[in-house]
Amino acid sequence: MLVVIVGAGSVGCSIARELLSHGHELLLIDPKPEVIGKSGLRGARWLVGDACEISTLREAKLENADVVVSATGDDKVNLVVSLLAKTEFGVGRTVGRVNNPKNDWMFDDSWGVDVAVNTPRLMTALVEEAVEIGDLVRLLTLQTGVASLVEFTVPAESHIIGLTVGAVSWPQDATLVAILRDEAPITPSGDDVMEAGDELFFISTIAAEDDLRALLSNDGGAGRAGARGQLGDGQ
Repeated sequence: MLVVIVGAGSVGCSIARELLSHGHELLLIDPKPEVIGKSGLRGARWLVGDACEISTLREAKLENADVVVSATGDDKVNLVVSLLAKTEFGVGRTVGRVNNPKNDWMFDDSWGVDVAVNTPRLMTALVEEAVEIGDLVRLLTLQTGVASLVEFTVPAESHIIGLTVGAVSWPQDATLVAILRDEAPITPSGDDVMEAGDELFFISTIAAEDDLRALLSNDGGAGRAGARGQLGDGQ
């Protein structure tokens, strides 16, 4: 996979280092030539230039990129690069770094952003995920305002313990995509039985989060979760 990263600061280089270790092809674009020697990256290609200039993006042959990551410290640059990548070069996937949380609302498909990464919000979510057992935590917004990645850690007294995944009437617009148990990821099937301490990961629309939270809570979800399980037992 060819990934183009705009901005070779600490964030951009960290992303590049991780992707290189996974065997991906990398091109980094930055206006400062001195960052090349400072980065310590081996195996990446470099282009010195202003990524807000369409001539630079043409030189980078951006149309060949599978993913463009706008990781600079300037939200205006990240928005312009994402928009140009989508509208002028037809890049299939764009990721934009949000530096100022007040600008979060602009990082959506109208500016060509598929995934907005708000570092302060993500750090807050990870802190909440570490301590908020029994509550639904949003980890990441995908296509801002449309969908999200959310996590729920099953508490010891949860009503869903002992139920299979297929026995629960999940909200229509929420899909269980992974279970993390004893630090091992599980691809969920209808026959998997949920246990205390399981971390459940869902892709959900923003609108469906409240329904999912109600279902998983001991207050509102027991009847809905149990009803289907009883029906299944009787068939």
